[in-house]
Amino acid sequence: MTQRIAFQGEPGAYSHEACHAARPELEALPCHTFEEVIGAVRDGRADLAMLPVENTTYGRVADIHRLLPESGLHIVGESFVRVRICLLANPGTRIEHIHTVRAHLVLLPQSAMFLKQHGIKGVAAADSAGAAAELAQLKTPGEGVLASALAGEIYGLDVLARNIEDNGHNTTRFVIMAREPDYTPRGELGMMTSFVFEVRNIPAALYKAMGGFATNGVNMTKLESYMVDGSFTATRFWADIDGHPDDPAVKRALDELGYFTSHLEIMGVYPADRVR
Repeated sequence: MTQRIAFQGEPGAYSHEACHAARPELEALPCHTFEEVIGAVRDGRADLAMLPVENTTYGRVADIHRLLPESGLHIVGESFVRVRICLLANPGTRIEHIHTVRAHLVLLPQSAMFLKQHGIKGVAAADSAGAAAELAQLKTPGEGVLASALAGEIYGLDVLARNIEDNGHNTTRFVIMAREPDYTPRGELGMMTSFVFEVRNIPAALYKAMGGFATNGVNMTKLESYMVDGSFTATRFWADIDGHPDDPAVKRALDELGYFTSHLEIMGVYPADRVR
């Protein structure tokens, strides 16, 4: 059977690009929503899920931290994709012919300088790769799209300009999720552990919970809080740390964390990506 990795978006989306980069041997399965991506893995239509969790420009991806703990899936890898924006148009179109481009709302401000320089108006679209597919079908004169080079390749569009984003650091981090966890030590650059927890209702609980990581020399690369169940008092934390739960220092830190939490769940143990 062909193994598949599910992603949210149309073929040619940046999530699709992440699938190509991290798991080129797998067939990519496009889905309309994050929930559908998770469902595809849970019901066996796909073996893995590629889900974005954060972006260097826009921060946390909306709703993803709520979905992942409830998904029943486990993180087995991570992938970082540099968002490289291309101006795409139908074959034979010259850049001076373009007066309008369509793209996902988040791509337009990232290319504001380029668009202003060329007198091009940006129009928001639901999906950049979807806009590329539509342009290839309708062949609207004077119109282009902002999307990935992969989208141009898939839909037969010409790349009129590459890397037109205003800032060269825009990167999205994805996690790769599977039905079963994999705690096997692997990878050349060490391991990462992601977990969610809720602190007990005692004074300075979070401060005390974090103390074990400091005293044991465990590097915490991420700590984010978010509300659960619509309550201002129920707060869940998401954390990423360097190391494996079997490492003595990590084990001691997690054991200490357990004293101050009412809920602790490991979301995944996986190799650190080379970009990290």
